[in-house]
Amino acid sequence: MIRIAGVNVPENKRAVIALKAIVGLGKSSAAAILRKVNISEDERLKNVSEPKIEQIRQIIEKEYVVEGDLRVAINQNIRRLKDIGTYRGMRHIKNLPVRGQRTKTNARTKRGNRVTVGSGRKKAAEKT
Repeated sequence: MIRIAGVNVPENKRAVIALKAIVGLGKSSAAAILRKVNISEDERLKNVSEPKIEQIRQIIEKEYVVEGDLRVAINQNIRRLKDIGTYRGMRHIKNLPVRGQRTKTNARTKRGNRVTVGSGRKKAAEKT
């Protein structure tokens, strides 16, 4: 198992896909890293030599904000929005969609499961 940035990266996948396992690296940034180290995107990480893996580690460490540091930065940004009272911060506080989505319908992920409410009428058997 190859460990990069505190993450066990899968060895049997293509290099560009395996690097996506690191939070903060997508397909394009993974491809850019591999180009700097002269590794083909289609090559499996188990076939890559240890010095090349070390080069990948160093590039990620120096040039990218990943994993724990990225999570901390995102949480600080959200906390700052809440503290200064912006519209986006208020939406985070109220647990509503932040980026302009409609909430009359949809938004189930953010607002939670719908509780079905009846019409308010009593059934015939309950009228007595």
